[in-house]
Amino acid sequence: MASFPKDPKAGKPSLADDTKAMGGDDKLVTHRVTKDLERSETLAGMLAHSRASRTVEVADLLAGMYIYEWENLSKFWEQQDEVETFLQQICRISPQRWHHWIEFYDQQRRAEEPRKIWQLPEGLKAAKGKVGQPNDAPLVRSAELQNVLKTAEELSPARDFVDGRAIPILTCECVLLAIAKKPDSEIGHRLVATGLNVTRLEESARNPKHAPKH
Repeated sequence: MASFPKDPKAGKPSLADDTKAMGGDDKLVTHRVTKDLERSETLAGMLAHSRASRTVEVADLLAGMYIYEWENLSKFWEQQDEVETFLQQICRISPQRWHHWIEFYDQQRRAEEPRKIWQLPEGLKAAKGKVGQPNDAPLVRSAELQNVLKTAEELSPARDFVDGRAIPILTCECVLLAIAKKPDSEIGHRLVATGLNVTRLEESARNPKHAPKH
């Protein structure tokens, strides 16, 4: 079991508590997430808002990881076109809208000020106000997504310490593996069918060569 204690000389670690986002309970921290996964979750929330939903689904997080982390996750697929088509379908995103998201992220990633990366596009800001809920109403995770994250907690080899407790650190690889390994998940089965190399993914998730990226 890997543990990555804080270095007092390094300042506050760049890990995020995963309780404030999407309707979490600040008093019950069951895991922490890397910045890569945190940003993927932010994109997942934006996707949920774009379809006027209060609930973030597994498909949203999967798409968020694809958009933000594809450069790193692409090595687990030999044929990449099939998984892109699959994600467009399960997220109910048209090819035009899908490429808009890709282009939007790529442009924002290149922005000089990193804080601008996670601002909603203008069109989505307008749509967000039409959902029929207060703009600051928190998103909540679906039951399926909560179960996926619980599975990822069991798979994660890395630990951080919060209030004297060792809790898992979730990476995108751990979450992707959790989705693929859910026996009762249609998305998991279809994801594997796109050519995902589950063996290679599991080796990477369970035996990281380096500490989770901060």
